[in-house]
Amino acid sequence: MTQTRTATITRTTKETDISVTVDLDGTGKSDIDTGIGFFDHMLDSLSRHSAIDLTVRCKGDLHIDMHHSVEDTGIVIGQAILKALGDFAGITRFGHAYIPMDETLTRASLDLCKRPYLIWKVGFSRDKIGEMDTELFKEFFHALAGNGGMCLHVENLYGENCHHIAESCFKATARALRAAIAVDPKLGGKPASTKGSL
Repeated sequence: MTQTRTATITRTTKETDISVTVDLDGTGKSDIDTGIGFFDHMLDSLSRHSAIDLTVRCKGDLHIDMHHSVEDTGIVIGQAILKALGDFAGITRFGHAYIPMDETLTRASLDLCKRPYLIWKVGFSRDKIGEMDTELFKEFFHALAGNGGMCLHVENLYGENCHHIAESCFKATARALRAAIAVDPKLGGKPASTKGSL
């Protein structure tokens, strides 16, 4: 593939000021600063295991809470991936992964189809990991899928440690995304669809 699959998106509202750059053909280098330590750690995992180079700068109204920063970051990362994919032609389109982390096992399945949907079957026994509200993980993935043209199913099959559960969700999604964005030479640059387009 000769075209460069990169994109930069900037989004500014009264609640957040966010800039994201992605390179879908990168090596998983990340430069993340959202002001939320555990979220930065998760986005680093997303970058590393998807092999997508990811730069994120987010200044949000953290004096209120983390909701706007987390959700809006998901929006902008999704928009950047969508833009970098262009017309989606030639990509594998589907991806899935199982990620074990000690006692935890999580599955993610993904279709890059431009028909966004999220199934989220993940529960947490604690309200927070570090300073981050665990309910915000669903908000992130909902925003990512909705703005990235993804049909994304994430299911924690079992687990006890909330850190492991959250991290396995990000890693499984990353690995599924890595497979889905890969260029399939057998497609000859055409969409992976019987319709002829996505």
